[in-house]
Amino acid sequence: MFKTLTLSALLLAGAAQAQDQMAVTAWTDLNLRAGPGPMYPVVSVIPAQTAVTVGGCLAEQSWCQVSFNGTDGWASGDYLTVVENDAPVAIYPNRERLKVQTMTYEGDTSDNATAGGVAGAVAGALIAGPIGAAVGGALGAAGGAAATPDTTVTTYVQQNPVEPVYLEGEVVTGASLPETVPLQPVPETTYSYAYVNGVPVLVENGQRQIIYIVR
Repeated sequence: MFKTLTLSALLLAGAAQAQDQMAVTAWTDLNLRAGPGPMYPVVSVIPAQTAVTVGGCLAEQSWCQVSFNGTDGWASGDYLTVVENDAPVAIYPNRERLKVQTMTYEGDTSDNATAGGVAGAVAGALIAGPIGAAVGGALGAAGGAAATPDTTVTTYVQQNPVEPVYLEGEVVTGASLPETVPLQPVPETTYSYAYVNGVPVLVENGQRQIIYIVR
C-alpha cells in the first residue's frame, strides 16, 4: 500500500515554474512527516493557513514533498490548498490541472522503525478526510472551533498510551475514525482517545470525530 519508489521529477521545467508561483497553504494544522505515509514520524507541524513550498506530489498516493520553516518533509496533499475563485482547492486531486510536479520516492527507513511492516496493519481509512468533501462543512467548523481540553486530560492520554492504529489519510481535526479503531475513555471526563498514525487524538464520548490532537 505504501510503496518504496525512486526519487525523480517527471514533469518539464515549465510545469515546475508554474508550481513555484502557486501560493500553497495548509488548510488546517497539518503534520509534516519524514516520509510519504501515516507510518512515518512527525518532524514538525504546519500551522493552519501557513504558506509552504511544495516540491511535488506522488502519483498514486496523496502525499506531497513540502518545505516549511527550513524543514523538509511530506504532508497530505488533501490539506494543502491554493485559492481559486475565492475558495480553497486541494492540490492533490487537482495536481494535473495545477501543474504540480509528479514525484516518486525512495524511502530511507533507517530512522523509521515502523515503516517496514506497517502496511499490512492498516485498519481502514479516516472518514471525511479529503478537503474537497469538507470545506465549509465538518472540517471547516471543527478546525476553527475545536475546544482545548484541560491539561489533566492531555496528561492522562500521554501517560497512558494504547496500541497504535494506522489508517490511510492524515490525522486532522474534523476527520472521523472508522469503527475499526477502539476508543479508550478518559476517566471522569466526556472524552475518549486513541493513538492513530502515531498521534494521540481525542473524541467526545459516543462520537468518533476527532476534536483535538494531543501534541
